[in-house]
Amino acid sequence: QVQVVESGGGLVQAGGSLRLSCAASGLTFNRYAMAWFRQSPGKEREFVATINWSGESTLYADSVKGRFTISRDNAKNTLFLQMNSLKPEDTAVYYCAAREGRYSTAQLPRLGYVFWGQGMTVTVSS
Repeated sequence: QVQVVESGGGLVQAGGSLRLSCAASGLTFNRYAMAWFRQSPGKEREFVATINWSGESTLYADSVKGRFTISRDNAKNTLFLQMNSLKPEDTAVYYCAAREGRYSTAQLPRLGYVFWGQGMTVTVSS
């Protein structure tokens, strides 16, 4: 049974930092592209960032580029999202997701993720 479990969310002031983690089990982690999505109140879920199986290729939404960094540790089956210079508009429920495939940079998907975590709240106060 595949499980992805997020941790590390919470309350932070604008300009601050948070590091999210996602532990995956029940799958061969290095065969999967991993991604972060988020959903703000009253809005649809949106893509944040994705990383390929090896960690060598990444892709970011324009809204977080230069502030967020996605990374992974395949030895520990764990995905990370380092969030710096946080803004109130980053407030959302953040989700970790997995999609099987060893994609190159040009192929990294923003859609079609199959396995999802339960979500974790990040609140940025002004």
